Formats: sequence, structure tokens, C-alpha cells
Amino acid sequence: MIYKLEHPVAGEIGTTKYQCTITWRNGKLIADEPPASGGQDEGPDPYTLLLTSVVSCTLITLRMYIDRKGWDIAAISVQANLFRNNKDDKPVTFIDRDIKFLSPVTAEQREKLTDIAKSCPVSKILQGEIVVRTFAYNDSETEKQIKYGNDEITVLWKPDFCRHSGRCVTQLPGVFNTQAHPWIRMQGASSAEIIAQVGKCPTGALSIQRKPS
Repeated sequence: MIYKLEHPVAGEIGTTKYQCTITWRNGKLIADEPPASGGQDEGPDPYTLLLTSVVSCTLITLRMYIDRKGWDIAAISVQANLFRNNKDDKPVTFIDRDIKFLSPVTAEQREKLTDIAKSCPVSKILQGEIVVRTFAYNDSETEKQIKYGNDEITVLWKPDFCRHSGRCVTQLPGVFNTQAHPWIRMQGASSAEIIAQVGKCPTGALSIQRKPS
């Protein structure tokens, strides 16, 4: 398994309702709830953060495409909101996304950019199958992470999460051997082969960090 982010998004909450400190790779931000929900509105609520992902991903995807095409479209705005409804007796979440072109566009450009917006990466994630996995442990357990490296990559192993080591042993025995110590031998295969095998880890016990080139 190879995570999308090199450094995970992390959050902490204390006793102040309901302020969360969110840490990302380049800083921190506050998430909160509105007063109607008992918070102080010091930062965006979780629904707003979700919609922020849709809006920003849409805008970035459109800008990349416009720049690649060399079109003279200086400004675009996007707004998004959501609601829940029942469809065939099952709850369904609808996200409505409105795109407004603040510069002149042709009908053909508008149609094409609408299609491009639908395929932005966050839209694909939300419209695909999503599995949210939850692992709970005490603070002392967060240090149970062992690193194995070569000149190009580092394999991070979380022993507490490891449930399927036999799969690694049978599929890439030159690297993985539960009878040996250490059980991961980075010299046993190429970095590409190790990355491919780690990508098959179903529990998150194994992940990859790439070293700066």
C-alpha cells in the first residue's frame, strides 16, 4: 500500500467544544462546529472541509486543463453544497457543484470544461467505492513503527496492524521472510518490486516513503 500523502493529515482535540487542530504538511488550521451545534465557529466544520476539497480540486483541475490548452480564460468560480435524500429506501448524499466562468467561453469550451470538472480526482474518489478503515491505539503504541530502507525508499512496518505477512512471504520471498531477523531484507529485490508488493498490503501495516532524489 502506498499512501497518497507522504505525511498524513493529523488532528487533535482538547476540552474546548469543538475545536480541532488539524496539522498538514505545511502548517495547521482549526476545524470547529457552528454555535448551533455547540461550537464557536472558529474554523470550517467537517462538511465545509469536505466541500472545500471538491471546490478546490475542481478549480485546480480546470486551471490545469485551460493552461494546457492555452485558452484565454482568466477566472472561474465554483460553489458547492450538499444534501441527503432517500433513493430506493437508501440514504444518498447529493453534492451540487456550480461552475461560473468569469471570462468569456465558447459553448464548446463550456461543455468540455464541464466534463473535465466531473473527472477531477476528488470527484472520482467520492463517486467510487470508499472504504474508511479505523485503527485505534494508545499514544504509547504510535511508536511501534519499524523502518527498513535502501538508497531509494523506506518501508515502514507497523507490527500491530500486520495480519497478512504470509502473503508477502509467498509473493516476494527474496525480501520478506518471517523466520529471519530482520524479516524484511531490502536487498532482496528492486525498489519497484518492493513498492508493488507493499501496495498489496490490505491492512496498512506496510507503507512506502520515497527518499529525496
